[in-house]
Amino acid sequence: MKITHFAPVLLSASLLVTAVGTSWVSADPLSQSQQIAQNAASTQTLRSGSFVTVEQDHPTTGQAKIISQNGKKYLELDRAFTTAKGPDVEILLYRGNALPIKLAEKDYLTLAKLQKFNGVQRYEIPANVDLNDFKAVGIWCKKFNVTFGYAAL
Repeated sequence: MKITHFAPVLLSASLLVTAVGTSWVSADPLSQSQQIAQNAASTQTLRSGSFVTVEQDHPTTGQAKIISQNGKKYLELDRAFTTAKGPDVEILLYRGNALPIKLAEKDYLTLAKLQKFNGVQRYEIPANVDLNDFKAVGIWCKKFNVTFGYAAL
């Protein structure tokens, strides 16, 4: 069999693959930008505040905010966030407006271990948490029961 008999078939297959590939590539950026726009539109800031240092040897600065996005709530720390390094440092929600240097167990809810000591980070707030019960976010060393800083929300 001669190759010339397959030429139209190969040409058709090549055009089909090119057309499908082109439409997929051109549709992908559009869907990504639509996704970004939908996420931005569905994000709502519920509360925010600036960090205040509690323990002077462990300065804490930056902003915290609670947002709602796609039906979930998150605590976000901004890029200006920074705190001192320490062992067993946690981020928590606190019932009062200001955190004392030492905490009582009934007064707070631990969200997670602190991911890093500076910069942007996000923590999901469990769906069963009533944010009306909490007025501040804290950075706290569990090992020594020392509050580094807090932000009233």
